[in-house]
Amino acid sequence: MRTHSCLIAVVVIALIAGLPSSAQLRNAVPTELMSAGGIQSSAPTPTDSGFDAAALESIYSEMAQETNHDLKGVVIVRDGHLVSEHYFNGDSAISLHDIRSATKSVTSLLMGIAIQKNLVHSVDDPISLYLPGLPKGGKEKITIKDLLNMRSGLDADDGDPASPGNEDTLDQSSDWIRTVYSVPMKHAPGTQYLYCSINAFLAGAIIENVSRITLDQFAKTNLFDPLGIQKYIWRHVPVDRTTGQGNLSMTTRDEAAIGELMLNDGVVNGRRILTHDWVTKSLAHQVAISDSDPYADFYGYMWYTKTEAVGDHKVEVHFASGNGGNKIYIVPSNHMVVAITSSAYGQRYGQRRSQDILLRVLAAARSK
Repeated sequence: MRTHSCLIAVVVIALIAGLPSSAQLRNAVPTELMSAGGIQSSAPTPTDSGFDAAALESIYSEMAQETNHDLKGVVIVRDGHLVSEHYFNGDSAISLHDIRSATKSVTSLLMGIAIQKNLVHSVDDPISLYLPGLPKGGKEKITIKDLLNMRSGLDADDGDPASPGNEDTLDQSSDWIRTVYSVPMKHAPGTQYLYCSINAFLAGAIIENVSRITLDQFAKTNLFDPLGIQKYIWRHVPVDRTTGQGNLSMTTRDEAAIGELMLNDGVVNGRRILTHDWVTKSLAHQVAISDSDPYADFYGYMWYTKTEAVGDHKVEVHFASGNGGNKIYIVPSNHMVVAITSSAYGQRYGQRRSQDILLRVLAAARSK
């Protein structure tokens, strides 16, 4: 009996020793999520992918000790492989998170698809062709490209509460299109960069008008399904509109899948979703914005670009950006995507923290 009891004890101890820790369980990726957006399920270790694994663990450890408790997730993909991910403050691999204005970059991709499908003729078209009832007074000269470049000329500034086109005004509206139509012009279209949500909302409204379905339905068929994105919520507002400028909730990993699509020139699993031309122009240095944005050098089609200093060399990074530090970073020179979700809404440290995480990840990655 004593031998039998000892054997049982040894087996129990071995089983306990083999169990994952609570942190490992919290940060584990469900099997059903191990293939999405062209991200390979057979993920190598960070070391195999050219990372300093200890440096990554140091980042996660420090972030877990933060007192703000609003960082949610970090996902790193390299060469199409899920290299590392970590979740914080109650989130997990299947948690949906509002990525705020990073949504604008998704809406831009949907405009590219609408043009590919010949629903919209060209970015050079005036928006009045697709927005029935749009008042004149200068608005008829705004092009789709002006919306995508944040150079519509509308008197709309999300950073100025007194601006007629401030995003908060939309939130109080019972008819978003009518409210947007009433915003006056401030500059000639195509002349000045001024960040405002109205531009992305109008881009989304154009897609809804030409496709005759809601923006989230158009996204499901033409972008999300091909990427394997199944769980998401996209806010609807009066009257029968989707918020093309924000409030798309998705997982951190699905953010990374969108980044992978851009990194892979618009192709996922051998299928072209976006044209080479659209990807290139989306990430191009179309508008210089460093004077007004400390986190970016250039703006394309609702995607940002910044050259970061990493050690003794420079690394160009393209990204989607949302309030609070929500990011989809694309690093072509390192064949890498870094997705970050955060709920530091309205807090300046959210953007700084995400940039710091990116820089530390880049420092931990060996060049390829």
